[in-house]
Amino acid sequence: MILVWFILLPFLGGVLSWYAGQRNKEACRWISVAALALDLVLALVVWFLYFSAAGLGTGSPWFIDFDRQWIPQLGIGFHLALDGLNLLLVVLTLFLGLLSVISSWREIQDRVGFFHMNLLWTLSGVLGVFLSLDLFLFYFFWELMLLPMYFLIAIWGHENRAYASMKFFIFTQLSGLLMFLAILALYFMHGRATGTYTFDYSQLLGTALPLSVSVWLLLGFFIAFAVKLPVVPFHTWLPDAHTEAPTAGSIILAGLLLKTGAYGMIRFMVPLFPEASAFFAPAGMVLGVTGILYGALLAFGQKDLKRLVAYTSVSHMGFVLLGVFAWNDLALQGTVLQMLCHGISTGGLFLIAGQLQERIRSRDMDMMGGFWSSAPKMGGLAMVFAMASLGLPGLGNFVGEFLVLIGAFRKNMAVAAIATVGLIAATVYALQLLQKVFFGKSGEKLEMSDVSVREMSVAIVMIAALLFLGLYPQPVLNTAEPSLRSLGAKVSVSTRDRNPIRQKVQNQPYRQEVDRP
Repeated sequence: MILVWFILLPFLGGVLSWYAGQRNKEACRWISVAALALDLVLALVVWFLYFSAAGLGTGSPWFIDFDRQWIPQLGIGFHLALDGLNLLLVVLTLFLGLLSVISSWREIQDRVGFFHMNLLWTLSGVLGVFLSLDLFLFYFFWELMLLPMYFLIAIWGHENRAYASMKFFIFTQLSGLLMFLAILALYFMHGRATGTYTFDYSQLLGTALPLSVSVWLLLGFFIAFAVKLPVVPFHTWLPDAHTEAPTAGSIILAGLLLKTGAYGMIRFMVPLFPEASAFFAPAGMVLGVTGILYGALLAFGQKDLKRLVAYTSVSHMGFVLLGVFAWNDLALQGTVLQMLCHGISTGGLFLIAGQLQERIRSRDMDMMGGFWSSAPKMGGLAMVFAMASLGLPGLGNFVGEFLVLIGAFRKNMAVAAIATVGLIAATVYALQLLQKVFFGKSGEKLEMSDVSVREMSVAIVMIAALLFLGLYPQPVLNTAEPSLRSLGAKVSVSTRDRNPIRQKVQNQPYRQEVDRP
């Protein structure tokens, strides 16, 4: 039941926060902190026990497996499972969720209880996505994330919040429906082939499908995950949503909701459709490189601070897509590390952007400048997050991007070489951010106070996490390794079961990368 409690604690905490917020604003904040802190401690205990299990030598890739019938007549189960891969993402979810509540302590003053209920319910949906192994349940939690995040943007967002929230809703809802249609098609095809109609992930693995059919089904999953990641050209909702969302909403969007798309590709898309993924891999890698360069270029041209940070997410998530379709040990390890580090570093940049907007009531960088003299602590924090974003050695983003590039180089040297240009572009926009906001001269004289103890504490915890991941990433890599190895084995076995002549022609390079220990 521990996996159920991972999801239930934020959900129940949200209900209590909403109830308490009608009487006391401070009470709902403390209830949210307590619920997430308890859940985070629980996750860290599980992580410690995971390492104590000595590599999971039981023959099962799952450390904890909770499987109960839900709607047995339709083959729907309440199946949750935990391995090293989603354990890391559960810890990231609770870590950033707790920091987002603390960061919004003074920003949110209207309908505070309802705000925290929506925030915690979003986190509950994210945790359900990471833990679900039944595809119907996975889709249920996928949609559960949508509504509370819509309310966070629409109610507590900034001047264009109605437009941004509706755009976010339409993009994610329509793409999610395409994935649901693909899930239903896979459900019926597996049922006709085996006589067992089920949504269970482990039983759907290895379903025999013609290549033409599996490509269409893969596209249904890919579009849903590409919108959330986001992948160019499905990214246009992201800058608007980030710009208009409150600080906590931006942290959750960048740090967690984007990662659900990457996780879906690694856990579901490639293992369920390995042959189609191999066929689509060259196009997927090109899309990844396009996102890296295009996101960096648009980030450089922004005057709105939050839009600049939003486009950096498009660029950094291009590395994630590149690693997914390279699909070898180094690329996947780099992808996981990049997911974690991007969530923390970009969350930190949105934290700084939110603090600036709270003080000067503007996101326009042309109105900023010279803030280092009046707010040196904030400037120092922003510099660390900007250096992490550009991939400075010693911080976690460097390790993740470096591993992705090495893995991509093994798959396609030309694509990997072009992707490295993104590292240079990241340096340009990161230094531009620092120059325009904290150095140079401002067009207007604006009063700026430095960060408070609460704001400083949140930022220091995030920086400590980035330093740990940059200087000693091995515990994280060791945690994810058994899961990634198991997924690689599933893909390898599935591709071997297909037509050997066709596989030899189309998928041989892809399979060799999977099989490399």
